[in-house]
Amino acid sequence: MGSLFRSEEMTLCQLFLQSEAAYACVSELGELGLVQFRDLNPDVNAFQRKFVNEVRRCDEMERKLRYLEKEIRRDGIPMLEIPGEVPEAPQPREMIDLEATFEKLENELREVNQNAEALKRNYLELTELKHILRKTQVFFDEHEGGASTTESMTRALISDDPNKHMGQVQLGFVAGVILRERIPAFERMLWRACRGNVFLRQAEIDTPLEDPSSSDQVYKSVFIIFFQGDQLKTRVKKICEGFRATLYPCPEAPADRREMAMGVMTRIEDLNTVLGQTQDHRHRVLVAAAKNIKNWFVKVRKIKAIYHTLNLFNLDVTQKCLIAECWVPALDLETIQLALRRGTERSGSSVPPILNRMETLEDPPTYNRTNKFTSAFQNLIYAYGVATYREVNPAPYTIITFPFLFAVMFGDLGHGAIMAVFGFWMCYKEKPLQAKKIDSEIWNIFFGGRYIVLLMGLFSMYTGLIYNDIFSKSLNIFGSSWRQNYNESTLTTAKSLQLNPDSMDYLQHPYPFGIDPVWQLAEANKIIFMNAYKMKISIIIGVFHMLFGVCLSLWNHLYFKRRISVYVEFIPQILFLLLLFFYMVLLMFIKWTSYGPSPPNFDDVRTSGYCAPSILITFINMMLFKTDPNMRTDCDDTMFAGQMGLQKFFVIAALMCVPVMLFGKPYFIMKEQKARASQGHQSIEASAENGTAGGAPVPASAHHDEDITEVFIHQAIHTIEYVLGSVSHTASYLRLWALSLAHAQLAEVAWNMLLRKGISTLIIIHTLSTCRAACRTRRRTCACGRCRWRTRSSPRSRGTCCSGKACSPRATRAASTCTWCSRAGPPSPSPSWC
Repeated sequence: MGSLFRSEEMTLCQLFLQSEAAYACVSELGELGLVQFRDLNPDVNAFQRKFVNEVRRCDEMERKLRYLEKEIRRDGIPMLEIPGEVPEAPQPREMIDLEATFEKLENELREVNQNAEALKRNYLELTELKHILRKTQVFFDEHEGGASTTESMTRALISDDPNKHMGQVQLGFVAGVILRERIPAFERMLWRACRGNVFLRQAEIDTPLEDPSSSDQVYKSVFIIFFQGDQLKTRVKKICEGFRATLYPCPEAPADRREMAMGVMTRIEDLNTVLGQTQDHRHRVLVAAAKNIKNWFVKVRKIKAIYHTLNLFNLDVTQKCLIAECWVPALDLETIQLALRRGTERSGSSVPPILNRMETLEDPPTYNRTNKFTSAFQNLIYAYGVATYREVNPAPYTIITFPFLFAVMFGDLGHGAIMAVFGFWMCYKEKPLQAKKIDSEIWNIFFGGRYIVLLMGLFSMYTGLIYNDIFSKSLNIFGSSWRQNYNESTLTTAKSLQLNPDSMDYLQHPYPFGIDPVWQLAEANKIIFMNAYKMKISIIIGVFHMLFGVCLSLWNHLYFKRRISVYVEFIPQILFLLLLFFYMVLLMFIKWTSYGPSPPNFDDVRTSGYCAPSILITFINMMLFKTDPNMRTDCDDTMFAGQMGLQKFFVIAALMCVPVMLFGKPYFIMKEQKARASQGHQSIEASAENGTAGGAPVPASAHHDEDITEVFIHQAIHTIEYVLGSVSHTASYLRLWALSLAHAQLAEVAWNMLLRKGISTLIIIHTLSTCRAACRTRRRTCACGRCRWRTRSSPRSRGTCCSGKACSPRATRAASTCTWCSRAGPPSPSPSWC
């Protein structure tokens, strides 16, 4: 069978490479992606391997590239994607050029950043000093103007006696800037530490200031503190230092403050010019780096991967040849040899590489070949686990089962069409969308599963046709099979009516495809009918799905020639499913075919829906060996003759399969081990008779005897998992019914609350816009003055008004109301009115 249905056949190869050609050969093999190397130095520390220095150099280059990328993203500069194909791994000698380029860019960028940060810090200090000079000028103006509050506070700070002369006493002050959110705590600390002997004035800076370290916008406030004495001055400065407030010199004389303010403004203007030039230079450096950074990342990561792979190799005695062991697909040996030849030619070596196949008893790795269509389904399988080597690959069957099971839950022709169109658009625009290389994680998930989305949409459209559901509405394509036979008075007076299938209300032939559209109108029992239908469909699909999975295990047993597993695993497992759950499915089909209307007289009660038994109750009674009394005397006790005895036999046979699954395989394994042990004992005795058993080593057998205790434990876990899983999985498939019901109800709510109102609003808006457009195309007005003529007739001819009334151009009457439009007007006829 092809590799699509089973993992690739792998072979272990030994590879001999010349040291000079090893880098180029590994690079070519890496581009193929078909080789998995084994570590031949498992006991050697990662820091003691041959190419550890090269790996460190690559780590350092990656660090520099990440730093450049962070700076580019911070400035919002777009990074150009790699045009065309992904670049190949550069030669080892190109590492020096790359390191020099990255070192130069990093040093230049760090120097620019340091200069810019110093300039921004200087700019921040000058800006804060500018605000201090402005705000403190206001404080001093208030003081010189004789503000009563300031004067009284000053007197209180200088002396307890308010009448004492103040002329020779001078107050000291400090001014600075502090974060706005620290002002309340700062003020409380000053009051407590100085015991109320300081006077604090503060004002907020309206515009936010940029922090040069983090580039965040911060809000600050200017403060000025008045005090008396050096002791208070020292205490105030320590408090300002504790709250990380910045103090600035502020002259006492107004002329000095004005002169300083002018000097500060001049320096700020010069700093703005220098900062602009610095930012322009930094932007140019980052733009130049952004053009190639994606390309550089790919090159550095490829170099690192090559040297990391070379660290898995072993050196021969002469130190001139590298020896490697690798797993390769058997079908791709020629491709790999061609790649090795190309690598040798690139390196200029004259010694060709040697690739030898090796025989081994180790389990090879699992490799499944995929393409752009099957890769998404294969990744879905890998999310649950990787199959053993050469086992059946479930991915091809998941291409059908996964979208179909989704469609059972999401069956809606309209919603499925929307999903299918979205999936088709992603598949149709595949190459342009891939070229954009969008970084959004959610988009990459959707785009990676574009074929899954397309198939889910198509299958949802199919199940939507079966459910006859399109945006919670039905399609009456073939005509309903139900007819109503009520008279007109009953139809007009009754709130709810029922159609009886055991009568001529039903035409006795089903709807040709899917569910009859009449069920969309059955508000009373629509959910009851759909529940029963979808619940049974879910169980049927689930049982067949599980049977298919067990049949795939038979394929594995036959391929690996495990006859014991066929007898003691597959047969008991398939019997357990068939005798219990497949029998339940058969009961559903028997119920559907044996019970129903019986035209033309409808007299047979035993085959009517009244006597139809509950499948769930029947199955529970079957498992409990129980029989409920028949409360309906007109109905049969069983669905068919011999049902009770057959059910007891099925349950007993299914229960007998459990010990076979539990003890069968360990018993045969133990028997085989005893047989091999006896054969080995006989071979030792025979060799002793020939004189070669005196301490001679016996060759190891190809079979490794497992511990029988571990075999019993493994088989017990497997049996319990299968038996309980069969029950729980059957119940889990009821999620198909539950989610399908939930989707149908939500679709109905969406139609009633959203779509129907939206469509009605659109129709009204369209009607009004059409009417207005038609009226605006006419140039002549109606006599009533409220609308325009619908015809091209003369204004003096009689026409039809927009309101549907006949109107003449100048007809009026001697009343206060117009004849046509009921507008108030003059009491006497006037030719200019209306």
